[in-house]
Amino acid sequence: MATIDVLPKDEANLERGNSYYDEKNSSGKESLNAVDDVDVAGGIYEDVRIIDMGSDGKERPIETDIDVATRLISLEDDPTLPCWTFRMWFLGIGLSCFGAVLGQIFYFRPQTIFVSQLFLQIIAFVMGVGLESILPGPGNPYPSLQTKDTAFWRFFNHGPFNLKEHVAITILSTTAAESALAISVFAADDLYYHIEPNIAIGIFTLIGSQLLGYGLGGMMRAFLVYPTYIVYPSLLPTVQLFDALHRGKKIFMQKKRVKFFWGAFIAIFIWEWFPEYIAPLLTGISIFCLADQRSAWVSRIFGGAAGNEGLGLFALSLDWNYVGSGGGSLGALFTPFSTQISLYVGVLICIISFCAAYATNTWEGQTFPWLSQALFTNNGSDYDQLAILDDNFRLDPSKLDEQGLPWFASSQVLSKISTNMSIGAVIMHVILWYGKDIYKAIQEYRQGETTDPHYAKMKVYKEVPMWWYGLVFIGSLAMAMATIYTGHSGLPWWGLIVAIIFAAIFLPFVALVYAITGFNPDIQNLIQILGAALVPGSPQTNMYFTLYGYNTVLQARGLIRDLKMGQYTKLPPRLTFTVQSVGAVVGGLLNYVIMKVVINAHREILLDVQGSNVWSGQQVQTFNADAVTWGALGNIIYTPNGRYGLVPLSILIGLGVPIPFFILHKFFPKWHFDAVITPMLCWGLGYLSVGINSSVFTTFCLAVFSQYYLRKYRPGWFRKYNFLLSAALDGGTQVMVFVYTFAVGGGSGKVVNFPNWALNPAGNPDYCLRLT
Repeated sequence: MATIDVLPKDEANLERGNSYYDEKNSSGKESLNAVDDVDVAGGIYEDVRIIDMGSDGKERPIETDIDVATRLISLEDDPTLPCWTFRMWFLGIGLSCFGAVLGQIFYFRPQTIFVSQLFLQIIAFVMGVGLESILPGPGNPYPSLQTKDTAFWRFFNHGPFNLKEHVAITILSTTAAESALAISVFAADDLYYHIEPNIAIGIFTLIGSQLLGYGLGGMMRAFLVYPTYIVYPSLLPTVQLFDALHRGKKIFMQKKRVKFFWGAFIAIFIWEWFPEYIAPLLTGISIFCLADQRSAWVSRIFGGAAGNEGLGLFALSLDWNYVGSGGGSLGALFTPFSTQISLYVGVLICIISFCAAYATNTWEGQTFPWLSQALFTNNGSDYDQLAILDDNFRLDPSKLDEQGLPWFASSQVLSKISTNMSIGAVIMHVILWYGKDIYKAIQEYRQGETTDPHYAKMKVYKEVPMWWYGLVFIGSLAMAMATIYTGHSGLPWWGLIVAIIFAAIFLPFVALVYAITGFNPDIQNLIQILGAALVPGSPQTNMYFTLYGYNTVLQARGLIRDLKMGQYTKLPPRLTFTVQSVGAVVGGLLNYVIMKVVINAHREILLDVQGSNVWSGQQVQTFNADAVTWGALGNIIYTPNGRYGLVPLSILIGLGVPIPFFILHKFFPKWHFDAVITPMLCWGLGYLSVGINSSVFTTFCLAVFSQYYLRKYRPGWFRKYNFLLSAALDGGTQVMVFVYTFAVGGGSGKVVNFPNWALNPAGNPDYCLRLT
């Protein structure tokens, strides 16, 4: 058997034992010792392996970060596999263009949809395997298309479509498929302020804002990518799918896993047509709503199958688009159990607080809808946010006196409070629990020590020099500095510098919590608060401050996540850097082109509050409304004595939330207070403020079944099939949503509604009383 000689032997690291599922777990030492002198490189999916066995002769649960690194992810690598190939570039750029266009079209849809990484991963595999047989070259399986074995023809078709090509294509295309935040700024400027930057300014603003985060994130990879405790739970289904499609195809168990994946994929693709189109009642079956269809409180508490309907308590959802990770869910099959428990404790408090605030008419809540994200006047009508601005789009005090201050629904106020509490909790949580680990990871990197088996395998490849990332950062900063003035953003040069400093400060906190717990902190609110305090009075300036302060964090987080995927799959670092940069530029350019086409063709529809069944400006409207609220009115309604003064102060409250749990763990270590993910707990307090909530109870039950029962009592099945099932269900659902959107959902220009029947009622899908 092959042996591993890359695992750390020092006692300090053995004692750390960070747990992937419970954050800190004393079993780390046992897990490390268990993999010594054991073959874990090739048999990662075999039925019985010594590395998986405990002292009782049964398979151990997956508990620690070392378990994830060595028992869930293969250490196998073949450095000779070609990856700088024609197939990689052809499919990568082609799918990047497809993903960027599709993602930007989805941005202007009534229902927000994102292009799934699993969807692009699956399409890339199918097309890559197809090119094996189409492109001429020495590796073509058909003699008539085989050529001489030269470098030129090997570039076209060297042989079977391999893992490294597939990973590079997936990273390139998914990087391009997300709509750039700069598009929200450009669209709001065009629609609401009639400002249209010329093409050159727009393009350089896009490139600068997209690549700033890449430079920043790359310079922090020593402690945000390389260490073993940096897991990124959301990557596990993707990585296991790569392994299932490319590793060990001659092993019987591997064939079984591939059949299992495609069986689940096809089954969910067929099933999703029912809750999504034919029988929407399956999105949220509520016994309480079926029993009482006339009670407003029953609808508020137990409804939730329609947007902004209710809290979905005890509803049963059979729609994976909302139960799984595809529809914005946390990801029941791969998010750590401690993270999910922390969320649902927060959700329970959320239900109580929402009901209490509305029942007691806090913040005049009964005047406004139960759940809403809009701004209202004091009589409950829509607030005209442009009526308080002057010709330069700055706050006009006299117009504000005439119009009055806007109001939020009480649930929206509580949501903003919970978001800000979560931001404060993220900062303190990382300092208390991971401060020492961060310092140690940086020291080990400087000393050239290897502490992660996957990182050790990457030593055979040339690393990306630090100056590459530094050059990207400086070049992006120069572009940003030039465009904020040529584009008349109103943001001064020092405002740009401060925004980037804030991004650099918050990035480690955001990325670490996301990497370890699976919770993705949202600091947009905080950046908007800081922008309103530093450069008050202008919504437009606030938008640009948010662009460089928040989008930089988003891009950096995406870069380091993909760098970790490259480390798990052994993709050469310089190829990862290249495809990420190309994807960001290609995606940004096409985002800009499609935005201009859509706005020019559908301007009136995008400005309309309701929109149409095909096009909507709801995302632009939300972004602009936040900019008006924070940029123009932040120093009025959010002051300590203001109407919503508690909203910014809740950041300070959040700073204190992790402290009692940290102290209790020191005194009572066996009570697992360290398993409480305080940022997620705080965020859960406003979790039900928007969207379809009927899936929450079902997701919780599934999380308990997967992350507790299967992980603890069926560890073999969990190791081999749990994450693969998540990938199949998410991928099949996303393909169905894509087909549905263009077939009958209006993506092709025509909406075809399914006839009403018992499982497709005319009102709310769950038969709850419609309140709006």
